[in-house]
Amino acid sequence: MPVQASALPEAVPASVLPVAGSDVSSRERYRGLLWLVAAAFFMQALDSTVVNTAVPAMAAALAVTPLGMRTALTSYVLTLAILIPASPWLCDRFGTRRVFGAAIVVFGVGSLLCGIAQTLPQLVAARVVQGVGGAALMPVGRYVLVRSIDKHEFVRAMSTVATFGLLGSVLGPLLGGAIVEFTSWRLIFLINVPVAIAGVWMNQRDMPDYRLDHANRFDLSGFLLFAAASALLLTASELAGGSPVPWSGMGLYTLAAVLLGALYVWHSRRTAHPVADLGLLRVRSVWVSLAGGIFTRLGISGMFLLLMLFLQIGCDWSPLMAGLMMVPQALGSITAKWVVHRALVHYGYRRLLIGNTLIVAVLLAMFAMLGPGSPVWLIATLTFCYGAFAGLQYTTMNTLIYVDVDIRHASMVSSMASTAQYLAMSFGIALSTLLMQALLQGHVHEDYVVAFRWTVLLLALITAAASRVFGRLRPDRAAPVSNAPPP
Repeated sequence: MPVQASALPEAVPASVLPVAGSDVSSRERYRGLLWLVAAAFFMQALDSTVVNTAVPAMAAALAVTPLGMRTALTSYVLTLAILIPASPWLCDRFGTRRVFGAAIVVFGVGSLLCGIAQTLPQLVAARVVQGVGGAALMPVGRYVLVRSIDKHEFVRAMSTVATFGLLGSVLGPLLGGAIVEFTSWRLIFLINVPVAIAGVWMNQRDMPDYRLDHANRFDLSGFLLFAAASALLLTASELAGGSPVPWSGMGLYTLAAVLLGALYVWHSRRTAHPVADLGLLRVRSVWVSLAGGIFTRLGISGMFLLLMLFLQIGCDWSPLMAGLMMVPQALGSITAKWVVHRALVHYGYRRLLIGNTLIVAVLLAMFAMLGPGSPVWLIATLTFCYGAFAGLQYTTMNTLIYVDVDIRHASMVSSMASTAQYLAMSFGIALSTLLMQALLQGHVHEDYVVAFRWTVLLLALITAAASRVFGRLRPDRAAPVSNAPPP
């Protein structure tokens, strides 16, 4: 979201107004705001990871196959991808306090609906509602911190907030496993309701209300074209899981998606403020980051859902034990953030991304060695290493997109990067589950083990292909520039 000098807050809570002559830092004045945004980041990160552990139990309760649950996962992520570009305009038009508060309410209502869903279609619809709220939480929260916290304190503030997001990623799988094993999977969603109620109260007390007097006209036509093309493409991928496969329907949906996508490209060149400015793709680092990120996420986004199915169904592990195996992955991702800057300074973007992409692909393929008799320490070690190098990959890709972009376009590329990230994640989850479903010959433990092994090998090949995209970078790419926001 652009930070404009004319965009002054219409109303700021008295509790966060600066005091004349006060030496209190902006982080101290906005302590309540930090807790609010951190709680939102924690809730969304927790919800994104807690569901994977519960997929087998949810599938049994809703009378579907575990792989058939992919729609409940992809619908949430796709909704995030579609709606994130609308967040900047909504804030400029209605104000950050109103938009953030509405997002919390919608997320809480969606969580409640998820918790009481009785069928898979009901759960999918509830996940869409949840995604509508979740789409505004992180972008608006980050924007408000940019506007409220002094520049010299922003990195520390953002690190505090990001830590809560990482904590949610660590606790999510473990909490999901414990809830499923000792209570009901429905509690996974219902625990968000009291958190949302507290968030609404904190939002009214601590959230500044930033908005523009005259917001730019929203590109509704472009937004609808992009949303329809994305939804049709995901629908086509869902049809691929049918038995028999409805090839004519798949082809029709795919053709319609391509036509709508082409129409959006034509439209974006003829509007002053498009949802996604495709002209920025002329910048090499932008298109390489987006294209490489899409290929990478197609290969690895569904990995931990597959691992949960492998451990719980193929190896007959308990949900709690399977969730515990995801903690090393999150710890590895946290560890990677400590070394990413040194690695970029030493190797540069091109060499680091080419080499690290291949390492991630190799680690992904190594999961094919696992079986029901694999020792716990081996799985934990492999998961930690995979999480560390995957985290390094994500952070590097997320900063690459900013290195050659003027600060005036930072908001647009940030929106495009978030949209591409979630879009690729939704299709990555769909692709991985479709591959495993195609390779699954039966539904006994051994069948899931064999299908898992072949699936991760194929996903490793897709991931390795991303290294060719990163090879299009110019040699000796510099380290991240200062206008790149914290990953």
